Amino acid sequence: MVRPTLSTDSSAPSSISADVLVVGVRPGADGAPATIAQPATTPFSALDDLDLAAIGATGAKDQLVRIPAVGVDAASIALIGLGSGTDAAAYRSAAGSAVRQLPHAASIALALPTDTDALVEAALEGAALGAYAFTRHKGAGTTGPTRGDQRVTVLAPSAATDAAVRPAIVADAASLVRDLVNTAAGDLGPQDVADVATGLASDLPLTVEVLDEQALEEQGFGGILGVGRGSARPPRLVVVRYAPESATKHLALVGKGITFDSGGLSLKPAASMLGMKTDMTGAATVLAATVAAARLGLDVRVTAWLALAENMPSGTATRPGDVLTLKNGKTVEVTNTDAEGRLVLGDGMAAASLEQPDAIVDVATLTGAQVVALGDRTTGLMGSDDLVAKVRTVAEGVSEPIWPMPLPEELDARLASDVADMVNATVGNPAGGMLLAGKFLERFVGEGIPWAHLDIAGPSEHKGGGYGWLGKGATGVMVRTLIALAEDLQSE
Repeated sequence: MVRPTLSTDSSAPSSISADVLVVGVRPGADGAPATIAQPATTPFSALDDLDLAAIGATGAKDQLVRIPAVGVDAASIALIGLGSGTDAAAYRSAAGSAVRQLPHAASIALALPTDTDALVEAALEGAALGAYAFTRHKGAGTTGPTRGDQRVTVLAPSAATDAAVRPAIVADAASLVRDLVNTAAGDLGPQDVADVATGLASDLPLTVEVLDEQALEEQGFGGILGVGRGSARPPRLVVVRYAPESATKHLALVGKGITFDSGGLSLKPAASMLGMKTDMTGAATVLAATVAAARLGLDVRVTAWLALAENMPSGTATRPGDVLTLKNGKTVEVTNTDAEGRLVLGDGMAAASLEQPDAIVDVATLTGAQVVALGDRTTGLMGSDDLVAKVRTVAEGVSEPIWPMPLPEELDARLASDVADMVNATVGNPAGGMLLAGKFLERFVGEGIPWAHLDIAGPSEHKGGGYGWLGKGATGVMVRTLIALAEDLQSE
């Protein structure tokens, strides 16, 4: 995990000593030339005579233009496009984009129009997110940029020693997700994830319970066992608890943790199997959010249920047509072993329901149908109306794209089985696949418990060119939303 040292400073931009001074550029309205956006501290005149058009600086989002230092103590200047936005999302994106594109700068000063505490926090958070780098599998032949111990300073009207605390914790949570998801599946099986959770809890007010295959059998977790029985690395259910004594609200988070998804006996095509190490993103997300809640000292109880299994084909694997009994006693005819995520989630959600939390949120890279419907950046959201509305508001507040989807009653008929309580998939009928998965999960939520389902199949991984604070690889999507949701619940 790589994160810069974060701080704020109220000095004039011209007097800041840094390798790079980052200044914002705003696009001109109605074809007018771009302009320098005045930093939040003192008036800045060093670039008054700079011809932005001549150097191609348009103010477009993510555009970074380096120029020699002029009238400042910094060694160089970088102009970062702000786009047309003036809210926290715009400054989080601009700060993150600048830091992401300056991997070799040991010190960076961000002289942006961050004139409120909220904008300063957004810039600090974006900077920390943009500095992320994954190096675990890099060898001696690596030629790409590597991150050192960067220092990032955000210029603000008043410097506060604690301004960077929350942004750093939030960025660390996202980095934890990205580290786990980017790790090769051969190095991260179910027990390995359990070991990570145990290690993280060692110096925090967290307790960790790890159920091995024997405990899963004894306690009736047929879904997790059924998915994991084809692998040489047995499944696990990891329960991470943060329970401050004064808390009056309880948030349960359930994460799909398929450490590698081959499809099982319903084997995926070769091309579809690439990248299936990311199928444990949900489990990583709920773990990271719970760790962040503990680090922030939130006054809300948070319990994370990590349903971990490796879905592999073998002589012991679950077969199409087998019937599994899940934690709540409901039986499932497995018609497609590649629709495994809902099976492990069903167990986790049924177990979480037994504790009667105030809300259950499950997170999963669940369906390809989510990508078809909403693309690579927008999370699908389903569940109880009130909680769906709350999650949507919270997600929009931290600038994570999300969209509510329906749970049509007519889909219940498609889940009917001739031999069990339900099937896990309707082979040959892909219509409404994201919604059908949601209807399946709905059956494992305890009566009267508010529930929200987050399908992050597309947004969990970024495969294109960088934008904002994101580069290629795991994104850590929805961890910031879950942290904000926990903060929201504690204030009720």
